[in-house]
Amino acid sequence: MKIGFLFNHDQIHQVAHSLPIALALAEANPQVEVVVAVTNDRLAAEVERLAAKLSRPVTMIRLGLTSRLARFAARYLEAVLPVTKLAIYRDNLPFFQSLDALIVAEKTSLLLKTRYGLADLKIIHTRHGAGDRAIGFDKASAGFDHVLVSGSKIRDRLIREAGVPADRISTVGYPKFDLMPETQPKLPFQSNGKPTIYYNPHPSPHLSSWYEDGRAVLDYFLNDDRYNLIFAPHVMLFHRKFVVTIDKLRIDRPGVIEQRYYDAPNIHIDLGSSASTDMTYTAAADIYLGDVSSQVYEFLHRPRPCLFIDSHDADWRGNKNYAHWQAGEVIPDAENLGAALDRAVAGHDRFRPVQRELFQRSFELTAERSAMRAARALMNVLAPVDPLVLPQSVPVEPLAIPAAVERAA
Repeated sequence: MKIGFLFNHDQIHQVAHSLPIALALAEANPQVEVVVAVTNDRLAAEVERLAAKLSRPVTMIRLGLTSRLARFAARYLEAVLPVTKLAIYRDNLPFFQSLDALIVAEKTSLLLKTRYGLADLKIIHTRHGAGDRAIGFDKASAGFDHVLVSGSKIRDRLIREAGVPADRISTVGYPKFDLMPETQPKLPFQSNGKPTIYYNPHPSPHLSSWYEDGRAVLDYFLNDDRYNLIFAPHVMLFHRKFVVTIDKLRIDRPGVIEQRYYDAPNIHIDLGSSASTDMTYTAAADIYLGDVSSQVYEFLHRPRPCLFIDSHDADWRGNKNYAHWQAGEVIPDAENLGAALDRAVAGHDRFRPVQRELFQRSFELTAERSAMRAARALMNVLAPVDPLVLPQSVPVEPLAIPAAVERAA
């Protein structure tokens, strides 16, 4: 059996969601040929980095554009459109035809079924993130042969909203948590001992706080150094000169970050390194500041104060697409950010139980590594055996945090 894991994106943020599964699958099933396919140098480097972090070997190949037309289009249009990402499928059909199954973290790969006729290729979705945005539960999810989910929140919405049959869903926890730092990381600039804010705006112009309020956020920390700031937005926010969204067609320009912000001793700016995708910052920060990014759920692995900026006057109360906004206060802009941050710290106790509930519905964790659970689920789908012979997971409390640590959070 030959199983491929595909990473086909401009940025690296999806790698940590499914690479641990590929490595666990190869570890537990030496009879299976597991191949990791990447489409650029950035992805290849991240695969190698994370495989080394998990101390696991990886078999990796590089897919590229072979047709003259695709290379020409990529050369002149890639700055504004994901030409390479779309053309990779047609230019590498022999590779995809050689697979028994393809495991992906995104939905574009369904083109192999809908456009290129590979109806017999099993495509399994690992998803990436555990957020609440409606686009994560659209009808495209029903096009996969199977979907791996992190918890009951995701499972229930896929069944109800996307029409995914319950028997095509497996709950496996969150393989990315297998990469969670063992100890809380500290960045060099945190040596000043000040509380650290993690500002993590989303790229989508119709949802993000960046376009309306982002520079006001940076100005606040530039002029008031009571707090440190980690500014690490979604890696796609500054990837291109223009951001185009497909769930609601809109285009906007994120602009540039002025040098004075980089020079501030209490501000750390990261527009796309591996640290912005591997939970370094969600683990290092004391307070989360954002809008609709699913990274807030990774931050809630350890309950801490949260604050959300509603730059678009969203109808969010009782709206499942904004369920995470129950984890902290929602403010309309950054005008009184300092006072709001103070309230977030002082009033965190009333949000702590809600944060626990949100986390537990999003991530159903067990004593077994999530990646190994996912690997077992894949083999159960692709090569079913008597479930009685499979090792069983032992449920544990997802947030069994020592009291002393919790009081310090």
